[in-house]
Amino acid sequence: MTHDLKLDEIGNWSEVKLEIVKKYAQAYSTILSKKAHLRHAYIDGFSGPGVHLKKLTGEMVKGSPLNALEVTPPFKEFFLVDLDGDKVELLKGIVGEEPGVHVFQGDCNKILLEQVFPHVRYEDYRRGLCLLDPYGLHLDWCVILKAGSMKSLEIFLNFPIADINRNVLRKDQSTVLPSDMVRMTRYWGDESWREELFKPSPQLSLFGEPDQEKESNEAVAAAFRERLRVKAGFTHVPEPLPMRNSKGAIVYFLFFAAQQPVAAHIVEEIFTKYR
Repeated sequence: MTHDLKLDEIGNWSEVKLEIVKKYAQAYSTILSKKAHLRHAYIDGFSGPGVHLKKLTGEMVKGSPLNALEVTPPFKEFFLVDLDGDKVELLKGIVGEEPGVHVFQGDCNKILLEQVFPHVRYEDYRRGLCLLDPYGLHLDWCVILKAGSMKSLEIFLNFPIADINRNVLRKDQSTVLPSDMVRMTRYWGDESWREELFKPSPQLSLFGEPDQEKESNEAVAAAFRERLRVKAGFTHVPEPLPMRNSKGAIVYFLFFAAQQPVAAHIVEEIFTKYR
């Protein structure tokens, strides 16, 4: 039941992310609304209940779906997805019966591909801004790949480096759970991460063989940025923004990927203000 739902508490880095996405959504909708032949949509694959709580104060904060709904000129359609049924029920209660707002409960990896992306095809003069903000490695590469190949979508993407470091990129790979390796491969798109994200260590192993250590966070992000360009087919992928917690540690990298240079330019300007 929704009255038992405990809202997520978010840190300052999450508030910054919400500000960034809202600022770009405003610019994006302003530009697209001037193109009468196009119809643009906002898509959120991990929408949550629409509201959060500030970790330090307990104050309520509007989430990405509500921010998008407040953008003027407005998006023509909204596609909001979340796996948690209670969060979806609360979100529906908040947004009400707004025309053009479609709320889905289920796995976004399936729903986006089967029920949402078909509504934003390039050849149908549709365009979309898509937020993919999983809590961890809960996104399939096939969603990113499809978004890139459609040429009609721009995406903001959470690259969960903290989850990756904690559970996958361990020096001793024998300690990594098989399920975490599967999650990593699904997010990365193939098993090339096993070689790309490690480098030779100057130290030898106990058996006198060359040892290995993980690449830096920045090198890991750079490798994924290259995949977005080369493998997924996004023409413009600005340098991602590291999102840090109160102790300065990088929690995740916020990526943006698009086909139009003007989109990347706007996001680079926004990112620069928060670096």
